[in-house]
Amino acid sequence: MKILVLGSGAREHAIILALRAEQTEHEIFVAPGNAGIAQDATPVSVDPLDGGAVTAFAHEHAIDLVVVGPEAPLVAGVADALRVRGIPVFGPGKAAAQLEGSKSFAKRVMDAAGVPTGRAVRAATTAEVESAFDDLGAPYVVKADGLAAGKGVIVTSDRGEALAHAEQYLPAGPVLIEEFLSGPEVSLFFLSDGDTVRALSPAQDFKRALDGDAGPNTGGMGAYSPLPWLAEQFGSEQAFVDEVTRDVALPVVRQLDAEGTPFIGLLYAGLILTPAGVRVIEFNARFGDPETQIVLPRLVTPLSELLFAAASGTLEDQPDPVFSDDVAITVVLASEGYPEAPQTGRPIEGLAEAASVEGVRLVHAATASPDAPGGSLIATGGRVLNVVAVASDFRTARDRAYEAIGRIRLDGSHYRTDIAARVAE
Repeated sequence: MKILVLGSGAREHAIILALRAEQTEHEIFVAPGNAGIAQDATPVSVDPLDGGAVTAFAHEHAIDLVVVGPEAPLVAGVADALRVRGIPVFGPGKAAAQLEGSKSFAKRVMDAAGVPTGRAVRAATTAEVESAFDDLGAPYVVKADGLAAGKGVIVTSDRGEALAHAEQYLPAGPVLIEEFLSGPEVSLFFLSDGDTVRALSPAQDFKRALDGDAGPNTGGMGAYSPLPWLAEQFGSEQAFVDEVTRDVALPVVRQLDAEGTPFIGLLYAGLILTPAGVRVIEFNARFGDPETQIVLPRLVTPLSELLFAAASGTLEDQPDPVFSDDVAITVVLASEGYPEAPQTGRPIEGLAEAASVEGVRLVHAATASPDAPGGSLIATGGRVLNVVAVASDFRTARDRAYEAIGRIRLDGSHYRTDIAARVAE
C-alpha cells in the first residue's frame, strides 16, 4: 500500500514502525515527520493542516490510505477534504473530532449516549468558576475546553491555583469544572468505521512530570501495556475491554452516527476505575501518546488492514485484533525545563548505543538533523524521544528500557524512573 501519515511526533513514528513491521512492504510518506521518522518513511513538504494540499498530494501520488496522527488536522477538517475526493482516510471529520476539540461537546454526547462520566459545569467567567468550585468541592478539576496538547488540565486541592489555571484559559472561551474522580486510570483505544468498533489492548500512562506522580501535568512521560491488575477487579483484561466496549465506545459511536457525524478513526477513551465503576475522563479523536508506542509493538494483526478497514467502512469483516503475550513499556526522555519552558537545540548523543540494547527501539518525538553534515541530532521540543522496550515480563522490559535511556546523553534532560515499577515487583 501507499500510505501517507500526517504528523511529526512519537505517535506517528510508532504508527510507521508498526506498518514497517508487517510482512507486506509499504511505500510510506510522512508530512512533515522528524529526523527519526525520516529513517523509516519519506518526508514530504505538505502542510498537514491544509486539507487541499493534503488531498492534492494524495491524488497525485495515488495514495491508498491517509492516516491522520495529531488532533490539529482533524479539528481543521483535513479528513473531510480527503473523503470528499473518495480517498480513504483514518481519522474523523471536523464535526466528530469535536469529541476531542471541545470538552463541552464531549460531555453533551456522553450525556445523550448514557455514558458514565463525572459531573461537569461549563464556566465562562471567574464568578461561574468560583460557583462551580463551591458546588463540586475539592480537589478541583479544571479543563480548557479546546485543544491544549494534554496540558490544559489541572487537578489540585489549592483553590487559588485552580482559579489561576481557569483564568489562564478563560480569555479563549469557557472552561470545564469537573467532579474529581478517584482511582487508577486506563487508556483504551477503539478503531471505528462509524458503525463497528474494535478494541486494542489497554494501557496506562504517567502524566505527571516527576516520580511518584509529582510535578505538573505533561503530555505523558511513560506508559506500559498490558494491565495484568485489571483481572483483580474484572476477572480478566478481556472482560474489562468488553464492558467498556458495551458501555462506552458503542454508545458514543452510535450517538454520533445518529447525529449525522459518524466517527471514523481512533476513539481514545481515557477512563478511571472508581469504586462506583468505570467512568470516562475524556475522549480523544486520535491515537494517544505515549500509549501508542507500547500498544502497537504488541499488535500481531497487521495494522494497515485494520486502519484501511476502518477508513473504508468494512471493520465488521475484521476479527478482533490479536496481541502478543509480550509486555511493553516506554520511558520518555524530556528536555530540560519541560513542560513549562523546554530548552531546545541541544545535541543528542548515544542513540546507537541505546538502540543496541536487546528488545529496545527508539521512537522519535522532537528531533532534527543539524545543518552541519555528520553532526548529532538535536532536540527540537519538550518530549524528545521514547525508549520502548519489549520483553516477556515487566521486570526484564524495565531493565532494558532504563539501561537504554541511561546510554543517551542530552544535557539537562530528565525522565521518570518509576514507569511500570508497580507491575514489575
